[in-house]
Amino acid sequence: MNTQSRREFLRATVGGAFAAATAAHLMPAVGRAAQSAGSMPMRPFGKTGVKVSQLGLGGWHIGIQKERAESLRLIRMAMDEGITFLDNSIDYNEGQSELRMGEAIQGRRDQVFLMTKHNFRDKKSALRDLEISLKRLQTDHLDLWQFHSIERVEDPDWIFGKNGAIEAAELAKKQGKARFIGFTGHKNPEFHLKMLAKPYAWDAVQMPLNALDPHFRSFERLVLPEAVKRNLGIVGMKPMAFQNAPKTGAITSIECLHYAMSLPVSVTITGCETEERLRTALEAVRTFKPLGEAAMQSLRDRLRPFVKEGQGEPYKITTDFDNKPAAFAPPYEA
Repeated sequence: MNTQSRREFLRATVGGAFAAATAAHLMPAVGRAAQSAGSMPMRPFGKTGVKVSQLGLGGWHIGIQKERAESLRLIRMAMDEGITFLDNSIDYNEGQSELRMGEAIQGRRDQVFLMTKHNFRDKKSALRDLEISLKRLQTDHLDLWQFHSIERVEDPDWIFGKNGAIEAAELAKKQGKARFIGFTGHKNPEFHLKMLAKPYAWDAVQMPLNALDPHFRSFERLVLPEAVKRNLGIVGMKPMAFQNAPKTGAITSIECLHYAMSLPVSVTITGCETEERLRTALEAVRTFKPLGEAAMQSLRDRLRPFVKEGQGEPYKITTDFDNKPAAFAPPYEA
């Protein structure tokens, strides 16, 4: 990258510190030309001391194939292409995503950074789900265990309340069953900020980051700078906003991925339910050069006509848990 383009890139962020952190996150990708052909750029996962692949494999999409063998083939193909960051959740496809991923990584566990999520907000249920996930994934530990879908204003208080699930997270780390702890969500950035305000040393945070996001309840504007300041492992998800961004015809899938990867994230995870989509994502990595602010603003502007109160990002105006409040509400058993 020449001096002028580097200066333009640094201006893309929301201030000097944010800009410097962005450059640090992207440096491994910028130096990719020196790597062997076909290799996957690696980025620091926050303050953990671990590096992960620039591209991550979305867990929900990898469990929807009709044939189990096809899921295994896609996961192994992703690993062969250098993808180390594997996303999952205990509730994806009634457990099939974890079961298939667990089978696919056998004999190659040390080659991946394995993450899964859990839904309950109490200690007892969270620990039960941890054991289920470990069994399905055929491993004795997770690299990252995350609180899934922080989508209620009460969630942070429930998690940190009496017998709350934060106690399960601490126990999992102490027992060596989870190396790092984080949380996810895609409804409201204010809920993420409330989690970050809790007295806990988070390792990671996951949020939707795409060219539609800045127009409505923006995680990029509100949460990302705080996560960078804390040097967290930042997981960007939904780079295409449930395919709603490329469906507009105003932006391509590769442009969506380039936008997301140009933010100061550790990894961008995307759904690759077919070989075609996996190859598109890999092509985005191969052709990636960090976008400057003018290019990023151009992509945002192209999508502006399609923004109407979050309709391009429906996950921000609905919640996964609307119909099952009793499963998460306190009081909890000791």
